[in-house]
Amino acid sequence: MRIASLVPHATELLFALGLGEEVRAVTHECDYPPDDLMGMPRVTSSLLPGELRRSEEIDAAVRSAVASGHGLYALDDAEMARLEPDLLLTQELCHVCAVAYPRVLEAARLAGGDDGPMVVSLEPHSITDVFATIQLVADLAGVGYRGSELVASLEGRLEAVEKTSKTPRVTLIEWLSPLFAPGHWVPEQVELAGGIPVIGEAGERSREASWEALAEAAPDVVVLGLCGFDLDRTIEEWSTFDPPEPMKRTPAWRTGEVWAIDGSAYVSRPGPRLVDGVEVLAGLLAGLPDYWAIRLARE
Repeated sequence: MRIASLVPHATELLFALGLGEEVRAVTHECDYPPDDLMGMPRVTSSLLPGELRRSEEIDAAVRSAVASGHGLYALDDAEMARLEPDLLLTQELCHVCAVAYPRVLEAARLAGGDDGPMVVSLEPHSITDVFATIQLVADLAGVGYRGSELVASLEGRLEAVEKTSKTPRVTLIEWLSPLFAPGHWVPEQVELAGGIPVIGEAGERSREASWEALAEAAPDVVVLGLCGFDLDRTIEEWSTFDPPEPMKRTPAWRTGEVWAIDGSAYVSRPGPRLVDGVEVLAGLLAGLPDYWAIRLARE
């Protein structure tokens, strides 16, 4: 089977299932596993200016593009047709995270008309959904047994997570400016790691929130798991960010429990590494953080 992945988390789970040889194309944002993706054809590109760095700049550009009806990503129809994929994996869950679904359908039609690739949209809202997605992709690729084995392994790791006995109140921030509270599977990750998630609802969409709401939630721990940002990029963002006064009223700020993790790897992408994210959060909350989590400097 020839597979094109149009979303990074699909790429990750394809390789986790041992389907790397079947992958014919990925997106410009796919970066894991890094060694396996070297030289892989990239069939998407960003339409946003490359010089954008700050959260507020990116947010303004995204809102403008969405409001004007312009897409955020370009898709190479000619390359897609040349590669002749049998299966296209994409998503409709987030309108800013991947090529728009109608655009994917158009590319599939151009790639082969009625005989073109099957288009499958992966739409997990919870960790259970993520595991079901893994099994679905494995079944579509004819390796259902690998899906069962991978899901069983991931479930076993979740059961083995050692939780803190303190059950701290935890806010995981998905975006800094404006502040975004997480939804979908992220509150579940916090709970599985031994924390009590505050601001943000499991299974719901991520949403903009106020800093005053953060202060009222009184988190004991604040974790920056910024959407699409790795750890270094998150630390860079924090270095130019002026924490608002409500954040400084939180118990987390007073005790120095403000942390950064690789949001792109452990929070944003609904693939196998969400379990890694639970393990990273559990270590952080238990007071045993490793180099996957960095305590952020305060003023």
